[in-house]
Amino acid sequence: MRHELDETDRRIVAVLLASPRASWREVAHCLELSERTVIRRVIPLYADGTLRTTLVRNPALIPGVIPIALRIHCRPSKIRHVADALAHRTDTNFVDILGGGDEITAVFFLDGPEARNTLLLRDLPATDAAVSWTAHTLLRVFPSAFRWTAGLLSPEESARLAPASPIAPPPPLTMDAALMAALAENGRATYADLAHHAGITPLTARRHLDALVRGNVVRLATEVDLTLLGIHAEALLWITVLPGALEETGQALSTHPQVRFTAATTGPANLLIALAATDLDALYTFVTTTIGALRQVTAVEITPMLATAKRTGLIRRATPPKTVPNRSLGRP
Repeated sequence: MRHELDETDRRIVAVLLASPRASWREVAHCLELSERTVIRRVIPLYADGTLRTTLVRNPALIPGVIPIALRIHCRPSKIRHVADALAHRTDTNFVDILGGGDEITAVFFLDGPEARNTLLLRDLPATDAAVSWTAHTLLRVFPSAFRWTAGLLSPEESARLAPASPIAPPPPLTMDAALMAALAENGRATYADLAHHAGITPLTARRHLDALVRGNVVRLATEVDLTLLGIHAEALLWITVLPGALEETGQALSTHPQVRFTAATTGPANLLIALAATDLDALYTFVTTTIGALRQVTAVEITPMLATAKRTGLIRRATPPKTVPNRSLGRP
């Protein structure tokens, strides 16, 4: 993996954050570069794992799935073990170490009430390293933030990446599981490869993937270490908003260039956002000006991110599989 990217590399990555399956020609057009320049720069980034593309399902359209954000307070000496165990579960999408090194936040897609109860009533109580925890159900995820570009593109460039108009979710098909599995492994797999995995034609794979994305059944995501983009202050903000203003506030914040995730939740705070700022000064400015200007916000809790173990369902390469003493959390 790379340790640094130059300005052109960062802008190419920004396009791929907003449009993970964009063709090299589309990337070149967006940035007014030559297609040869884009290919020369981006292919090595995928080859060495600096960039990875995957698929994330929309839990709101998966019958029975319960999406929750879990805040776990741990013994500091065991927090890496717990983070690794959570990262290697198949039902986690995000795992981050927060605060002063004694808290983990993990986003789960749990397969129904039984899986939820097993996690909260059996697995966590059996884990000595977990001191306490709270669970927050994600009531609504605001999709605008998924086209986040780290603020590296101009409004004109972002406009060139405008997504296709949304459609109604397509009905589930037998090919869906194989297609999604292949895309989760490699979100930029060719249509021929997707067709091979799903037992369909490349044209069918292309049309159905387009329908799944436009129908908001799935989203494609590009994973990269954000420090390579000049992001050095990531934090989760747990925001309390007057109930009547929750939808409006969530929609507004999800379009902010520093916000990469926004969701309405249960719990004392009813809005969760993931903030990606260049530095602590930019984080402070966001809180005092953007959040401070919202009269409907009554409280904010800021938890800085110290390390990431898993993002968009992909384990960070810095946390290889290992034997975890707290096996209760290691179960999928």
